[in-house]
Amino acid sequence: MSTIKVVSMTGAEVGSVELNDAIFGIEPNMSVVHEVVKNHLANCRQGTQSALTRAEVSGGGRKPWRQKGTGRARQGSTRAPQWTHGGIVFAPKPRSYSYVLNKKVKRLALKSVLSAKAAQGEIVVVDKIALDAIKTKDFRSFLSAVKADGKAAVITPEVNEAPATCPVSPPRPRSSSTSTICSTPRPS
Repeated sequence: MSTIKVVSMTGAEVGSVELNDAIFGIEPNMSVVHEVVKNHLANCRQGTQSALTRAEVSGGGRKPWRQKGTGRARQGSTRAPQWTHGGIVFAPKPRSYSYVLNKKVKRLALKSVLSAKAAQGEIVVVDKIALDAIKTKDFRSFLSAVKADGKAAVITPEVNEAPATCPVSPPRPRSSSTSTICSTPRPS
């Protein structure tokens, strides 16, 4: 089991905690992570795009000219796809893009991401998060004190009002690294 240091809200080291190798020590499977991200993005899609087919466009009930004798190509409707103001061939219709992934695949992806973050040293464990008031300024100063500037996910073992209601909007970092912060009880 690997160990990681535990810091206080001011950034001072107050102890260490062991990370479970079953979660933080596996070989990351990035193809599974890609599958889960793709699934999440597909499930977020609205799927409300719509266009009219030749049957749904108004007009076009009369044959524009007779079948033979004009020298022009035969036409049956002015709403056929090749006409201006005609319908769309295989027009998109509202549908759901969502699909279900197996639970074990989702768990493996989460373990893979946590293992990759632990291997890169991007996990910060905080002994407790205690804010006097729910203020964005205080929470941002806490994040910068524990060196979690930029993108960060704050994970607490119980429901905590302060991190959930602080609308922190730090500037987007130039690199793609993110930090994960876990709040754990102080080891005795």
